[in-house]
Amino acid sequence: MLDVFRGLKNLIKVNYVHIDSPVFRLHYSITVILLISFSLIVTTRQYVGNPIDCIHTKDIPEDVLNTYCWIHSTYTLKSFFNKKVGVEVPYPGIGNSREKGKEDMNDRKIYKYYQWVCFCLFFQAMLFYAPRWLWKSWEGGKIRALMMDLDVGVCTEIEKKTKKKLILDYLWENLRYHNWWAYRYYLCESLALINVIGQMFLMNRFFDGEFMTFGLKVIAYMESDQEDRVDPMIYVFPRMVKCTLFNKFGSSGEVERHDALCILPLNVVNEKIYVFLWFWFVILGVLTFITLVYRLVIIFSPRMRVYMMRMRFRLVRRDNVDTIVRRSKMGNWYLLYILGENLDSVIFRDIMHEFANKLNHNYQHHIHGVPDA
Repeated sequence: MLDVFRGLKNLIKVNYVHIDSPVFRLHYSITVILLISFSLIVTTRQYVGNPIDCIHTKDIPEDVLNTYCWIHSTYTLKSFFNKKVGVEVPYPGIGNSREKGKEDMNDRKIYKYYQWVCFCLFFQAMLFYAPRWLWKSWEGGKIRALMMDLDVGVCTEIEKKTKKKLILDYLWENLRYHNWWAYRYYLCESLALINVIGQMFLMNRFFDGEFMTFGLKVIAYMESDQEDRVDPMIYVFPRMVKCTLFNKFGSSGEVERHDALCILPLNVVNEKIYVFLWFWFVILGVLTFITLVYRLVIIFSPRMRVYMMRMRFRLVRRDNVDTIVRRSKMGNWYLLYILGENLDSVIFRDIMHEFANKLNHNYQHHIHGVPDA
């Protein structure tokens, strides 16, 4: 199994330059790795066997029947899911559809998705990475360029002073131009939330309207009485299905209709994957929504910006934080917040102190009508 995941090791790179939030990183790191891993698992035949095995007759070769039923989909009977297994039916959803003269096509639950699971999982992984790709192109390596290896702080005082001056000069010269930079990142976080919600609806469509409440049904199934409950995982991911659409000419020239009972071993894996993904996507969606509410509070509340900066960077003096928040824009606050997460704490404290002094100095000049040099 380790050989399957060896190709994913390039995706698992520890990036020491953080340009986004931990919740945003869950979207493009953990989630992408999980989805690609699941896509590889369902295509690895040696761990799940053949994707479909049908009980065949001598008239039809086994591989022909298996291929036909795999391509043309299979089905179960909805009315047979509520009957007792071993007494009334051999397996949930399996029975004689012609008994008592019944031949109701509406009673059939068609399964068409299983051929496309691996492709759908890979496509979902690409969608989860899209906001990250967009933000990286917009961010343009700004944080890495401003860091200048000051995350460790092991350098000479002359070098440290020169680099701090470069950062301060950049902050001062671009004082009014970071709002759009920050809003672009907030847009990417919004796209991440839209992606999670959209993928829930996508999978609901993929499974014919069964996915949106799938996790809730699994919880209800676990808590219900054993005699009365119907396993929702068996309903959405059946292990045994019917395939009765194979017609051929008999020896007399008449069209003969052939029945087949098929086993889908792959669904044992699929059900575990999608139960996990349902809960993961719900948790991810809730965390992302809370993050976006926090962003709105940050945008409209300078007091919250002061509080968050003070909570995160204890070495920075409160009066310096107050000055920076009052006399610069929200985008500058966000840039400094991200810089603070990447720089050495003592160096960041010095930068904040000097930047606040420069803002105060400029403010005093404007108050007294003296143009700033």
